[in-house]
Amino acid sequence: MDNLFKNTNIKQTSARVELLRIFADLRKPICYEDIKENISMDKATFYRNISLFEEEGIINSFESNDKKRYFELKSNPHAHFICKLCNKIECIDTLHINIPEYKIDNVTISGICKKCL
Repeated sequence: MDNLFKNTNIKQTSARVELLRIFADLRKPICYEDIKENISMDKATFYRNISLFEEEGIINSFESNDKKRYFELKSNPHAHFICKLCNKIECIDTLHINIPEYKIDNVTISGICKKCL
């Protein structure tokens, strides 16, 4: 994690280290509401740090059906499946989309999950 800060223009702070550890440990898209009880920062600090991470290309974000913004560490481009009924989000690693004219970071697919069917 220390290398991450050395390779960017982001100053290493305890709040930023805390956020990156949470993202690394959970390994799934999360929104502020998912972790607000487990972090030692207010909402403004959370979003200010998230904005820095997005600018430096450390995390990706997308909006779900529930109008919440979800964030995850940037990894191999992959799709997200969002259930229209329960709003559950799943990462789909098997979907590979290659369009030479574009650099695709994120694909969002919506439908109904197995549980809700």
